[in-house]
Amino acid sequence: MEEISVLEAIVLGAVQGLTEFLPVSSSGHLQIAKELLGVELTDNIAFDVMMHLATVLSTIVILWSAVRRVVVGFFSFRKGPDMTYALKIILSMIPVGIVGFLLKDTFNEMLASPYILIIVGAMLLLTAGLLTFAQYAKPRAKENISWGDAAIIGTAQAVATMPGLSRSGTTIATGLILGNKRAVVAEFSFLMVLLPIIGESFLEIVGGGMAAGGVGFWPMLAGFMSSFIVGCLACKTMIRIVNRGKLIYFAIYCTIVGLISIFSCIF
Repeated sequence: MEEISVLEAIVLGAVQGLTEFLPVSSSGHLQIAKELLGVELTDNIAFDVMMHLATVLSTIVILWSAVRRVVVGFFSFRKGPDMTYALKIILSMIPVGIVGFLLKDTFNEMLASPYILIIVGAMLLLTAGLLTFAQYAKPRAKENISWGDAAIIGTAQAVATMPGLSRSGTTIATGLILGNKRAVVAEFSFLMVLLPIIGESFLEIVGGGMAAGGVGFWPMLAGFMSSFIVGCLACKTMIRIVNRGKLIYFAIYCTIVGLISIFSCIF
């Protein structure tokens, strides 16, 4: 596998950082970006792990007060709203952990499929449908995520492991449909993905996945920094967008990109 250039790494890092938070599917857009650049990184675990760790770091930086609340609440071992919130975050992580453990090889085979762009396109159209439904769902603006809502949103995150189905779009739309307050849902959605990504990255490192070749030190560093910087900007922007209820524009975007992705593969 040929080593990618610094510029290609920066572009892919920016795509990851931007689309991790915007409800347009980071996995789907990364796959599209790789196709456009002619870069084959499906098997290069090291690069993907570093890009995801960069977005984890950007989430921690932007939502530091909320992250601190969850960590302190959990390790305080005292009953209270912070401890309860931390346990709900943990509950929401369980479904994606189970799906990742059982279906990881299946998803890797799917990414290598010659029909991947059709799959990505179909899932982008599904993302568009969810965002549209959430846009017009009657808000009840519940102040706190319930235990049941945490489990349902966590299940939605597990379903969103499908390539092209936006994780943030699916979880935020699910939370809004359940009647939760926009700001509450946005924060919960970004916090619930931290530990699964960190855990998956740790398992890849321990399992030797980081030894995969194809990306040199400088492209890796450039991609990481690009993903982190763009991720910080995207995280702040997405919180404002959700609060203002402007998800319909992303639904339109996902519809257009989804159709282009499908037609490009068919024709």
